[in-house]
Amino acid sequence: MKSQDLAKVRLPNSPGVYFFRNGAKKPLYIGKATSLRSRVRSYFDHDIARTRGPHIELMLEMAKMVDFIKTDSVLEALILEARFIKKHQPKYNTKEKDDKSFNYVIVTKEDFPRVLLVRGKNLFDKRHAPAHEIRHSFGPFPKGRILRDALKIVRKIFPFRDTCVPGVGRPCFNRQIGLCPGVCTGEITKREYGETIRNIRLFFEGEKKNLLKKLERDMKTAAKALRFEQAGIIKKTVFAFKHIHDIALVKNDNVRPEQSGFRIEAYDVAHLSGKNTVGVMTVAEDGMEKKNEYRKFRIRTVDGVNDTRALAEILERRLEHSEWQLPKLIVIDGGVAQKNAAERVLCAAGIRIPVIGVVKNERHQPERLIGDQKLRSTHERNIVLANAEAHRFAIQYHRNLRDKIK
Repeated sequence: MKSQDLAKVRLPNSPGVYFFRNGAKKPLYIGKATSLRSRVRSYFDHDIARTRGPHIELMLEMAKMVDFIKTDSVLEALILEARFIKKHQPKYNTKEKDDKSFNYVIVTKEDFPRVLLVRGKNLFDKRHAPAHEIRHSFGPFPKGRILRDALKIVRKIFPFRDTCVPGVGRPCFNRQIGLCPGVCTGEITKREYGETIRNIRLFFEGEKKNLLKKLERDMKTAAKALRFEQAGIIKKTVFAFKHIHDIALVKNDNVRPEQSGFRIEAYDVAHLSGKNTVGVMTVAEDGMEKKNEYRKFRIRTVDGVNDTRALAEILERRLEHSEWQLPKLIVIDGGVAQKNAAERVLCAAGIRIPVIGVVKNERHQPERLIGDQKLRSTHERNIVLANAEAHRFAIQYHRNLRDKIK
């Protein structure tokens, strides 16, 4: 097949991994994509040598066929890309970067293993993780920023330990926000935590189907043994795993997701037992964060723990700024009480903007959305992304403020 014919290969507009192969079907180059169709077509621009480099131009001259594996998410595509690069060592992938520049996810050999991201050049550095302390390593991953975002998504599904001290008795920061399963506080046994590590290992080995089967089997076993709380936690994990929200990876993949031009404002409140309460507003438009329009609010009218009243104050102060563009949708962190509070503020101001609430579980992970069903269905991924970004921004602002006061 001639290279000009490769551009005509029919590809789906979905995430996946693509392979450029030579006449012997050996992979020359392997990549991942948010949209397989858009990404592969981009290789046939007129000035490919300038945009991709002369080695990619040469690769295209040698390529005789393109095939692909479709995935359910960009995160899964990222994992499979690394797995296949490691397996096949394609000539034109290794030319892009030397091994020391690649990134790896490692699992340490400890009673309560840490999950860490390290550079190739540090893989055997004693300051990071000596070779004899590494139980599993996954990679190489070419782009560190995307891998960091991916690891954040994995951690929300399977909370793990990275820096805290096992059994120290007090919760680390990540335990407080649901990203550590309680290794520091002794809430999880070595055996239970080992199951979490096994799940992470299966996922990074590209065994998604087997992992889902294992989780569903574990859920049924717990239910039969009348461990209903454990079964419920596993059920929520399965749901989160089947509904991975990975727009953070989409925005880093150099292909804009196809959106309909929709502006969302998301709000969240942060405090420590009612002290130093703050709030934030984040903005996403066309599925992309607009960080220059993020806003911070130090709460003035609330004493103690009252997230609902704090949210109302934030919205009231936000609506005083007529120069700020109004959104088409407002996303708040909370349930019916928070949603009603936001709608009362909007109604008092004579403004009609729909409000969606994101209800969290005990691990502070999205459990369900409340509000207009059509909006929830149409914009679910962007709603969850906006909520997660507001939560991140609020925690960061509160932490910085708390450090300054100290």
